[in-house]
Amino acid sequence: MDATTNRLVDYAMGTEYSRLPGTTVHEVKRRLIDTFACAVGAYDDPLCKMARLIAKRYSGATPDATVWGSNWRTTADAAAFANGVMLRMLDMSDMYRVKSGGHPSDTIAAIWAAAEMAHSDGPAVINAITLAYDIYCGFCDAVDVNVKGWDQPVYSVIASALGAGKVLGLSREQMGNALSLALAPNMAMVQSRRGELSAWKGCAGANASRNALFAVVLSQQGFTGPTAVFEGKGGLRDIVGEFSWNISADEFTPHRVSSTHLKSFPVCYHAQSAAQAAIESRRSLRAEDISEVNIETYRYAFLMLGNDPTRWAPSTRETADHSMPYVVAVALLDGEVTAQSFANKRLTDPAVVRLMQTVSIAENAEFTAQYPQTSFCKMSVRTSSGKEVVTEVKYPKGHVHNAMDDKEVEEKFRVLFRDFGNKEQCERALKGLWSFDRLIDIGDISRLFAMHH
Repeated sequence: MDATTNRLVDYAMGTEYSRLPGTTVHEVKRRLIDTFACAVGAYDDPLCKMARLIAKRYSGATPDATVWGSNWRTTADAAAFANGVMLRMLDMSDMYRVKSGGHPSDTIAAIWAAAEMAHSDGPAVINAITLAYDIYCGFCDAVDVNVKGWDQPVYSVIASALGAGKVLGLSREQMGNALSLALAPNMAMVQSRRGELSAWKGCAGANASRNALFAVVLSQQGFTGPTAVFEGKGGLRDIVGEFSWNISADEFTPHRVSSTHLKSFPVCYHAQSAAQAAIESRRSLRAEDISEVNIETYRYAFLMLGNDPTRWAPSTRETADHSMPYVVAVALLDGEVTAQSFANKRLTDPAVVRLMQTVSIAENAEFTAQYPQTSFCKMSVRTSSGKEVVTEVKYPKGHVHNAMDDKEVEEKFRVLFRDFGNKEQCERALKGLWSFDRLIDIGDISRLFAMHH
């Protein structure tokens, strides 16, 4: 193992639930509630159905793990993929960004499947999720793989392999091989998030979970991976350049799970402020009177959501939830942004199309300088009569500096659960997740969600 692999494996091997602060345990439970909310909210999405059908092909094999919402089990990697697609499909899962970023809760799909294989208890899973978040977010702090052409699953596959390996009790040598076997074959291209977006945008993290599980299983069976996957010739440092990766969590660097942002709307994180600003602006005007919407935002939001012609004419749901003009138009028209806002017929709704054409987006250098500590958006909406409404959002609801409290996290869960199951089932599931740290076998939680079918 090279030096970076050694440090990562040492950190993973040394983590213990008994040393986690109570605040960290609580934040993990909040992320679990948020993640399951996102998964059940997306349950009936066509792509989620497809992912479950693929997983069911393997249900006659070793029944390692449950596909959420079902009463059947499949191989761990197939379950991780299906569950990973569900938790990401709405684009409402948590988000982290410093030098780069992504969705650390993607790792939960891999850890959960591994934990079901091992019949792990709640504390073991909480410890593994905390570990995975530390690895994922620390890696985002260290290097921006996007600028080199690579996508966020590069962060996720490493974190998922270490988290899954932890619950399965891999030896130190096996953990090193699992990490290597996860990273070397699975460098994902950032093209998945550029231009017209495809179904794969919401599946890339799930695929990292699947690949991580497969790497862990390979290492368990004795497969070995490249010994210098970070620092050797042709290793990650050769590809992305030198970087310094601070892995430790201590009194000066809290566990990273507390540093991720939750989402209020099912859209790219960089449209959260704009969606909130549009909803606030709407209270003072009528959408049909709007003649001009001028948006100032930080550079990354501008480049991701307002610097490509596809963002003014989205033809897929995936492009629409990464289009600031679309998100703003729907928010101004409806006063809300929900999963139903991205139905195919809505993409060509004349009222939405008209309003999108009134939207202009520009980078504000001051906002860029404050990012990622803030997610600034300034929106000026003019009406045909000359009225102007100006709204600024610095920290959208769910940002760590404008956090959702426990009741708001519960409300998100209840709202997204409505089309999945009844109120009684919803409350049982919530109670089970809040009691996660006292759980003896996490399969009990999977069963709380299995009554749907």
